[in-house]
Amino acid sequence: MPLMGDVIGILLAGGQGERLWPLTRDRAKPAVPFGGVYRIIDVTLSNCINSDLRRIFVLTQYKALSLNRHIRIGWSSLMGLGDFIEILPPQMRVSTSWYLGTADAVYQNIYSIGSERSTYAIVLSGDHIYKMNYGKMLQQHVDSGAHITVATIEADPAEAAGRFGIIETDARWRVLGFEEKPAKPKRAAHRAEKVNASMGVYIFNTQLLIPILISDAEDPESTHDFGRDILPRILSKYRVFAYNFEDENRNGPLYWRDVGTIDAYYEANMDLVSVTPIFNLYDKGWPLRTWQQQYPPAKTVFADPDRMGVALDSIVCAGSIISGGRVKRSILGYDVRVNSFCEVENSIIFNHVNVGRHSRVRNAIIDRHVVLPEHTEIGYELEADRSRYHVSEKGTVTVVREESMLEEPE
Repeated sequence: MPLMGDVIGILLAGGQGERLWPLTRDRAKPAVPFGGVYRIIDVTLSNCINSDLRRIFVLTQYKALSLNRHIRIGWSSLMGLGDFIEILPPQMRVSTSWYLGTADAVYQNIYSIGSERSTYAIVLSGDHIYKMNYGKMLQQHVDSGAHITVATIEADPAEAAGRFGIIETDARWRVLGFEEKPAKPKRAAHRAEKVNASMGVYIFNTQLLIPILISDAEDPESTHDFGRDILPRILSKYRVFAYNFEDENRNGPLYWRDVGTIDAYYEANMDLVSVTPIFNLYDKGWPLRTWQQQYPPAKTVFADPDRMGVALDSIVCAGSIISGGRVKRSILGYDVRVNSFCEVENSIIFNHVNVGRHSRVRNAIIDRHVVLPEHTEIGYELEADRSRYHVSEKGTVTVVREESMLEEPE
């Protein structure tokens, strides 16, 4: 789409990810693995490439080593002449602090944004799972004469209450009001049984974005957040419209997931191993891209009825060997070893994990480089698990190495 050549993408990837702890102990939230071979950020970056958005600033901050490496090795090579994916850590050119909020992160990089000629700037989040053509949103932005456009998704009021920012619009999708995570969200103008939840995707006319950010930065009462501070302030001054999400996934209900908690992350991954997952990883019309290390093929060994290597309804990535163990409804990353007489069920196993003989693991997330001794049991006695591991509200057990491995590649 020709319009996309006039756009700068600003991808926010610096959040601390506290709700996804302990998976974010050693890595940025957008760098957390997803679906075996991907990182969470790969979904948004794939949306950019598929939408022909080819000039992208990625704003990083916390524990960004593996994220920076992943983008540098896996994504920079996809860009052509004049295109780029540029990593921008806090530079403190206009401030003496780290990023204080989503709006402040963009404000601190206004020199970089201003150095690239663009008519439009699209602000994206690096930690959501969805498929979206940003070109369609931009076309509506231009056709409506909007100064700012906010992407929204129709959601059930009970699910959205207290969780998402809610947009109120008129019949022409012009934004009339915004509430940050209200307990009783206002119903949508077009479908009274739904509410319009903000997706954290914004298009600004670039010439307006910079003065808006400067004004926010000078406000001592602001928390410097796009949803909480910027949107309510600009509604009376500018033409702000909502864009009703059109799903490129094309597989059942609208799919947009904020995988900001352990349980939400776990459920999004578990959907991938169902017979017909809602989020389709195998869609050739909207491919997901990533960088993958080179490993030998995945392998199952031993055909003995009492010691059989089996993977059922599972994703098994390269380099993994199921050696006389049984894997069911699980995701195995790279270079995973499931040894004899093991049972792994409803679990996510990250890269370089070794599951010792006679172990039983279910409803768990096992982080990279964990070695489980023989006869380990996880997910069967939650009270015992709580004394050793992290257990979520819904009973998902997360196991990480005792010592940090900040400098070790994933």
